[in-house]
Amino acid sequence: MRALRWDGDCLVILDQTKLPGQKNYLRCIDHRQVAAAICRLAVRGAPAIGVAAAYGLALGGLEYKGKDRKELLDYLSCVRQTLAATRPTAVNLFWALDQIWTQLEQAKPKSVAEIRRLLIREAKAMEQKDLETNLAIGRHGNNVVPSRAGILTHCNTGALATCGYGTALGVIRAAHQAGKDIRVFAGETRPLLQGARLTVLELMEDGIPVTLITDSMAGWVMYKGLVNMVIFGADRIARNGDTANKIGSYSLAVLAKEHDIPVYVAAPRSSFDFSLSCGQEIPIEERAPEEITQLNQSPITPAGAKVFNPAFDITPHRYLDGIITEAGILRPPYEDSIAVVAAD
Repeated sequence: MRALRWDGDCLVILDQTKLPGQKNYLRCIDHRQVAAAICRLAVRGAPAIGVAAAYGLALGGLEYKGKDRKELLDYLSCVRQTLAATRPTAVNLFWALDQIWTQLEQAKPKSVAEIRRLLIREAKAMEQKDLETNLAIGRHGNNVVPSRAGILTHCNTGALATCGYGTALGVIRAAHQAGKDIRVFAGETRPLLQGARLTVLELMEDGIPVTLITDSMAGWVMYKGLVNMVIFGADRIARNGDTANKIGSYSLAVLAKEHDIPVYVAAPRSSFDFSLSCGQEIPIEERAPEEITQLNQSPITPAGAKVFNPAFDITPHRYLDGIITEAGILRPPYEDSIAVVAAD
């Protein structure tokens, strides 16, 4: 399955809110449709969001019907702001937009047509690079997966969250392809059930043994000795290694520490925010209460119930045994190992 693909003059997005029951595709012909798809999680996962935003900027170039270069750049600046306002935590979104904008400034295309071609070319290159990055993450991560492993993962970090293969699921895929005897426990990932709906779907399609558990079962699964490794992704990583990921990741890391189970984060370099010193500086997105109070649009709580719905939490770096990147596995002290990544 592919989360997105470019089709001539539009971006085709697999609507992940409908999975696993339906495979519906959205044809986005302007940047506002891409922004809306990001906001409502039709496309999700930090790497996929970044690439979708890059294509959204390319669509912005196609939307402009004039011939004035400066007018187009002014319009693209507004497009960039619209896309950047969709989700605050996933730093890949801002990284992708910044990368494309840097290419615009460096190349200094002279005509509207040249700008349009550059935007599409750079977005396509970013999509291909993401796939290559994920494959590298998988290769490096396979080195820390035991030959027989029970792996607990959280949310969805596979092909649906990226441009193919995945980050944390990429490590799992690489271990499976290497012939290792692995079994995966996938947390359901409340409130939107990305683990139940998406991760289980991906692993089943790949023939990788997977067992679905509710989020509240994780501690018991660890206690029973069924898990000897925890791996999840990241939406933003601070300079000290503090990691923002889907809500519930912090709880898993604390439980794993109690049971002497190693915890790894798998993420590309684009998930690092070198401007932030620690996790307390990472903005945490809060989403609509209906995600908790309703299930399939049916109420599951009393009317008027108060809701706190952060989409992410922060796992302090002291709970992490390593951060798996395309450049290799970063180890504590993270300020030193991440500084090397920042310098590249």
